[in-house]
Amino acid sequence: MVNQIHPCLWFNEGAKEAANLYCSLFKNSRISADTPIVVTFELDGNKFMGLNGGPQFKINPSISVFVLCESAEETNTLWEKLIEGGKALIPIDKYDWSERYGWLQDRFGLSWQISLAGEAPIKQKIRSCMLFTGNKFGMAEAAINFYTTIFDHSSTELLMHYPEGSENAGKVLYSEFKLHHQNMIAMDGPGVHDYTFNEGVSFVVECESQKEIDHYWKRLTEGGRESMCGWLEDKFGVSWQIVPAILDKLMSDPEKGPKVIQAFLKMKKFDIETLLKV
Repeated sequence: MVNQIHPCLWFNEGAKEAANLYCSLFKNSRISADTPIVVTFELDGNKFMGLNGGPQFKINPSISVFVLCESAEETNTLWEKLIEGGKALIPIDKYDWSERYGWLQDRFGLSWQISLAGEAPIKQKIRSCMLFTGNKFGMAEAAINFYTTIFDHSSTELLMHYPEGSENAGKVLYSEFKLHHQNMIAMDGPGVHDYTFNEGVSFVVECESQKEIDHYWKRLTEGGRESMCGWLEDKFGVSWQIVPAILDKLMSDPEKGPKVIQAFLKMKKFDIETLLKV
């Protein structure tokens, strides 16, 4: 199966403004598509979608963007530019896990973890990080195991638990895993948090065939719930969009585009054949 997984960021408005800022901070970055509703962009070669969806949902720190930096100077520069108009969640400083690390929420609401990498070469600079909080606390390992059985070319690369004897023994302190070649991070977040997963950040899965759409839809809705227009929520509360890879092309067609949109607004799971026939 061929697919591409990337985050979708839900903005009230200002997706283009946010994308411009983010693209200015990283090499190999660009805006690849720009419409009033959707802005698609790449950061260091990693695809993102910005959605001008209105005030219904808000991004929160349960899913953040984790950036591995090559130097302390790079961490400082990113921090200074991203925190402008935002706020610090964990101040940038030296910690046990990194010589230079900080967690912030930028002025658009998106959370960033900026960390100085160790001596190992950086294979993927920018990664999505899931934090399991509240009633989802302690589910990180089960989620990793679930996701890696659904997507091809997936594996658990690193799994660190809180030590035995500690209050959170057995929970995931830090983990790295791959979903279809995409490096991701997951952690259990102890303590009191006023946020958990929502539609503010979702994961888009681009599918080449109806068979792929059917597969991901069936597996990811196990214990979860279906929504509309290719959206679903899995049993851990994480939102996904299972979409045809051809969707952007169909929507950009001046004649067929409006009809395609009207067709999929009536769908829960996408039906490629129906979209092609409109």
